[in-house]
Order: sequence, then structure tokens, then C-alpha cells
Amino acid sequence: MEKGRIIIVEDEQSILGMLGELLTAKGYSVDPFLDGKSALVALKNNAYHLLITDIMMPKVDGLQLLSFIQKEYLSTLGIVITGYGSLETAISAMRCGAFDYLLKPFKFEDVLSSVESAMQYSRLLTGDSIPKKITSKANLLRRFSENRMVRENTLLRNFLKDKYKFENIIGVSFGMQKVFELIEKVADTNATILITGESGVGKELVARALHFNSSRRDKPLVVVNCGAIPETLLESELFGYEKGAFTGATSTRLGRFELADGGTIFLDEIGDMNFNLQVKLLRAIQEKAFERVGGTKTIDVDLRIMAATNRNLEDLVREGKFREDLYYRLNVVPIHMPPLRERKQDIPVLFAHFLERSNALNNASVDGFSEDTMEVLMEYDYPGNVRELQNLVERLVVLKKSGFIGIEDLPEKFYGQQKQDNTRLDLHRGYDTLVSEFEQNLILKALNETNGVKSKAAQILSMNRTTLIEKMKRLGIAE
Repeated sequence: MEKGRIIIVEDEQSILGMLGELLTAKGYSVDPFLDGKSALVALKNNAYHLLITDIMMPKVDGLQLLSFIQKEYLSTLGIVITGYGSLETAISAMRCGAFDYLLKPFKFEDVLSSVESAMQYSRLLTGDSIPKKITSKANLLRRFSENRMVRENTLLRNFLKDKYKFENIIGVSFGMQKVFELIEKVADTNATILITGESGVGKELVARALHFNSSRRDKPLVVVNCGAIPETLLESELFGYEKGAFTGATSTRLGRFELADGGTIFLDEIGDMNFNLQVKLLRAIQEKAFERVGGTKTIDVDLRIMAATNRNLEDLVREGKFREDLYYRLNVVPIHMPPLRERKQDIPVLFAHFLERSNALNNASVDGFSEDTMEVLMEYDYPGNVRELQNLVERLVVLKKSGFIGIEDLPEKFYGQQKQDNTRLDLHRGYDTLVSEFEQNLILKALNETNGVKSKAAQILSMNRTTLIEKMKRLGIAE
């Protein structure tokens, strides 16, 4: 007995053939197509339970096919498969009604699981009948929409599993992918690392990822916050002291450099260190040797040096507040963590990650956020960066406990700003003008995010590179 009718659209013949054979063997009736244009004709003339489609295809792409079944056959469900995965394409697919989203290379068991889930959901919508062309879709649309927010929020959580997560550092943006690539390259080396970025961006998480992905992972990672320890105590904290070195030194104490022997020492907020102490630190870094306060014996250590700062060390060097030789000794491999306002693509996945953690910690069951809420969250600049977002999510979970987070649940500074922004939209300037400006801003933002690489910008915007170039010419954006 036929289990269901499936149309597959994939421009790679090998993948199309394998998927067709797999699903046919499982009892499904399968119509395979190598291009979207031919598939669209088939969709217009036939009814299917399920559409499985690639996204990036010439002439008619996967999102256009999804949009068609949303308008004409709402109970035909769509599964997207793509080798160009990004959060934007995932969300675009869900907005077009996709039931699931699979990244290449995929496992066939994942495809089967997704197909079976989609078929079960299709039966809930239509029973066992073949999907019919929509005439009156109000009840069907309501039933379909009830689970939409649940599926979108589940997608965001699942999207983090492998490709966009490094230890506890999360990001789908181009800037964060560069950070991940750099961490992978230098983690298992002895290179000195300088991590820069504003407060709250996650500099210590980078240091931990570097240490625990190195051959020193079984040895200590010793963290020293140079800005939190008084200047008079920092030297003895770093290098230790001998018994009798000063009043109150009743016994010998090991410093952080000695405790980190064999492992890694992470000097956080290095820009706040006293200028005079920088001389002794420079020697310790260069020679991996030092003397305890009040001691004469030289102590050798084998350790890796990492440092971080939220200050501009080059400016401090010019002002005579930071030693130039120490700066160059620390800045062997620089890693810059961008602020959250420059990587707003990461906000939805960070929100979903913190939501899952906060639910577990607070015994809550908040399902996610509404589409309008996410739009408001994306507009905010987060001066406290990721730390501020994490604290916001925990506050919302504690107060909400269950259900979906709406705009009314946010602090007033969020929805107050939205109201203010809405009043600034001058509708008298005309629809075409406003749409062109919005389109131009989207393209400029994507180009800025990808450092001007058009192929990557097109990928973020879920369009072909040639389409992007045509739009840039039309809108007068310089290439």
C-alpha cells in the first residue's frame, strides 16, 4: 500500500537518485525532478503529501516552490535540503512554510525520520486523503499555524548542534565563523594569544575553548583578572612570595604562574595592569622564568600565555600607559570578538540557547518567542553584549514560567523603542521609495557582514550571486 506521494527537487543527480531509491523502497510514491521549473509544473498539475527540495537552484528555487504550495496546497508539507546552511536560509524556509530543514551532507536516517514526521503531521491536517487545492483555507491555516511558532523555535535550538557552536561559544554570523576557524587553527599550539573585545562578548569563553582544545587540556587553566586585584597585591598573586617577604607573609605562597605550570595562564583585563609590573611580566613571558616576591631563586615554568582586554592597547601604548614591547609580545595571535550589535544574526540562536538553559535551571517551560518579539530583540543594540542578552532571557523565563514570550513581556526600553521607531516611518514618501531603501539597507548590511564578499552576502540573503549583483546595480550600490 502506498504510504504517500512525494515530489523531490534536487539539481545533483546522485543525491536525487539516492533519495528516490530510499523513499521508494520505504513504500512512498516518488516523482523526482532535477530543476525547479519542471517541478513547479508538476506541482500545479498534481497533488502531493510532501515536497523535498534544494534551495539554491536556477530559474525557480526551493523557496519559490515552498511559497507556491503555501498558497495553493497548504497541506502539502515541505522539507528543505541544502549545502549552504545559514540561519537566514533556515528562517526564510520556515517563513515559507517548510516543515523541516536538513543540511548536506545528511544521514539517510535523518531524512527518513523527517519524512515520517511530516507524513504524520499531514495526516493530522487532512486525514489519509490526498491534499486538495485550497478553496477555503481558514480552518486549515489556523491548524497549520498553531504549531508554527513551536516548530520555528525548535529549529533554532536544533540548528546549534554542530556547525555553529564551539564549546559554549555560539554564532552563525560571518564574524563568528572567522573566530571559530581561528580557534581551530591555533588551539593546539603554544602561540601567545591576545583576545580583544568589549565587556560581555565572551573573551574568557574563547580562552577556555583554546585551552580545552589543546594538548594542555589535562593541565590547569589559571584565570587572573588583572583589573579586579589591587595593584599592591597583583605581583604577589602572579608570582607568589617567600616567607617573611613582607609583614603578614608567614609562609611561602605559590603564585598563579607556578600554579599554571604545564597548562595555561589567562590574564584577563591586561590593559588595567600597573606600568611598573609590566616589566616583570614581560620577562616572565619571554623567559618563562621569574622570582617570587622576596626571593632570589629563579623558577622556570612551562605554560602558555593568553591575555584579554576591553581596552585599545595601541592607544594605551601611544599614551605611555602600556609597554610597547609587552604589547607586541602578547599580540602574537590576535582574536577579536565582535560586539553583539555587529552580529545581530546571532541573536535568535543565542536567545534559543539561553532559553533552553534557563528553562532547565528555573524549572520553567517557556516555549520560545513570537515573531514580533524577535523583531524587537533584533533592533536593540545590547550595550552589555551577550552577557546582557543572557541576563534578559533568564529574567523573562523567571517571570513568564511558560508559554511564548511576547513584546509585552519585554522591559519597556525594548517595546518603547519600537513604538518610537514606528513613528519615524514617513509613509508619505511612497511605497516604492521605502521598499527600495529597505532593500538597499539589507544588501549593505549583508555586504558589511561578509567584508564585501558578494557570494557570501548572496548566501546570507538566500539569493543567487547574479541576482544580488543585478539588485546592486539597480539600487546604485557600488561593486
